[in-house]
Amino acid sequence: MKELFREVIRINTMEDISAMEDAANKLFGQLNVMEIPEHFNWASDIFEALHVKETPDKKALIWTDIDTQKTKTYTYRAVSQKANQLINFFAKSGVVQGDNLYMMTPLLPENWFACLAGIKAGIVSVPTATTMTQRELEFRFETYSPKVIIADEASADLIDKALEQNHSDPKLKLVLGQKYGWTSFDVIDNESPEAQGAHTRSDDILFCFFTSGTTGLPKRVGHTAISYPVGHLSTTIMMGLRPDDIHNNLSTPGWAKWSWSSFFAPFNVGATTTGFKYSFLDGEQYLDAVSRHRVTTFCGPPTAWRSFVNMNLDSFDLSSLRQSISAGEPLNADVINKWNTHTHTEIRDVYGQTESTAMIGNPPWIKGKMRSGSFGYPSGMYDMALADNEGNEITQADQVGHIVIKLDKWRAIGLFSEYIGSPEKMSSVFVDHYYYTGDRASFDADGYWWFVGRADDVIKSSDYRIGPFEVESALVEHPSVAEAAVIGSPDANRYQLVKAYVILNPSYEASRELALELFKHTLTILPKFKIPRIIEFVPEVPKTISGKIRRIELRQIEVTKQDTDLEDGIKEYFYWDFPELSSKQRQR
Repeated sequence: MKELFREVIRINTMEDISAMEDAANKLFGQLNVMEIPEHFNWASDIFEALHVKETPDKKALIWTDIDTQKTKTYTYRAVSQKANQLINFFAKSGVVQGDNLYMMTPLLPENWFACLAGIKAGIVSVPTATTMTQRELEFRFETYSPKVIIADEASADLIDKALEQNHSDPKLKLVLGQKYGWTSFDVIDNESPEAQGAHTRSDDILFCFFTSGTTGLPKRVGHTAISYPVGHLSTTIMMGLRPDDIHNNLSTPGWAKWSWSSFFAPFNVGATTTGFKYSFLDGEQYLDAVSRHRVTTFCGPPTAWRSFVNMNLDSFDLSSLRQSISAGEPLNADVINKWNTHTHTEIRDVYGQTESTAMIGNPPWIKGKMRSGSFGYPSGMYDMALADNEGNEITQADQVGHIVIKLDKWRAIGLFSEYIGSPEKMSSVFVDHYYYTGDRASFDADGYWWFVGRADDVIKSSDYRIGPFEVESALVEHPSVAEAAVIGSPDANRYQLVKAYVILNPSYEASRELALELFKHTLTILPKFKIPRIIEFVPEVPKTISGKIRRIELRQIEVTKQDTDLEDGIKEYFYWDFPELSSKQRQR
């Protein structure tokens, strides 16, 4: 397996981008039909046998607390030794292969140590965000009873309450600091820095991610010892990471995105990863850290990019940047163009799910050919297609369909193993020879893919189906709009009306005049049936910790609002109340 990872390093360091594309396609062609080894332990076989052995003193992790400027640096050898010490303490505490490990801490070096230790020891990692409520923890603990927990002091009280409510009794509770009833994480310093890796099977479940719940209750996504490490070779190539890169991912632990971009993508090629801890995201401080640490590859969510481009980017030295990557939801062209003007890097969108690795995206060799607003084209690891509502594959350009992974030729190595404990959910997404992602898109005649939205987010208005992203992109092009979230609002005549929740940039104030301006603005960009019929100015919209808009929550708010009297102070404007817009003033 080491040679497979060496080949990815060779591909990503090519200067000839056309040769890089050919080599990547050849690699995936071989990977998709190769015989998977019965046993595989990425921590032992790749992280240690390749990177620690060959570059032990190379920086693996640079961690900084942005608020205090405190910085810690760890080599590949040091990260390995910390993980080994944790493994040895696990063994002393009766923790065995197959147990699970809940990790609920802020962005701290211990996240990297624990993740590596879990893989090497064959323990199932369960990343858990520090924003969890007690009820959310109770749901998780009831669904998947914890055996080991690592938490910071601030999270420990909440965890104890959830454990008590569920009558759960973990084998071990480690705290970063001091807490009554918990064992301090520092005790691992007394352990040996050498440890034996578990003899994990390739199909052993090693990662359990609770999804972010954008459209319902969280599901338990199970990834195996091979689907995540090897599957993320698609992510590593899509990002174009090299061994000499200093990579930053603006993501917090607790969700799959951190594992994607802060852990596997850089460590697959022996690059340096960074972690910039913050109490709240201050764009000035964050970009200052990116500048000071000479970050070369930068991955962030759409919300961050939208914030950054509204800052004075000339005040930061971003000359070290070589690649800029976005993931979560597609970015509109205006944000990409503004960032490119200041950094000379295009923000390349990459698409994937908790259930997969990078499936579709704009790879490094698309340089100069990227189409703003398109989220690229499929990775060679995945046999991607669009399917209509009857399950027929769509072959014509510009037809909107369900994004699916075809399974009849090969099963993509990066695809998750199962929704743990949910056979009914499995049967709803694995239909015939497809895996249904739950998202919708189209592709054009040149093979570029265009995101429409979650299947559940598509707005049905009269006889039209409208994707929220296109409307959001049009709104964000207006200088007053910092961010927009579009949903379907229930309507007796049209079933749904397009409603936009709009967050304004600091120098603008909500008003009837601005609403009129935005209505007119969208009319110059979109067909009339797609424009918002309702605009509400808001200070924020509900999001998951990974930055995705929780449209399901907005839809629930909208239904509740229509059943009650309008609250004072809501700044909501309706298209049909503006006689300036149409001679058919009262028609919706």
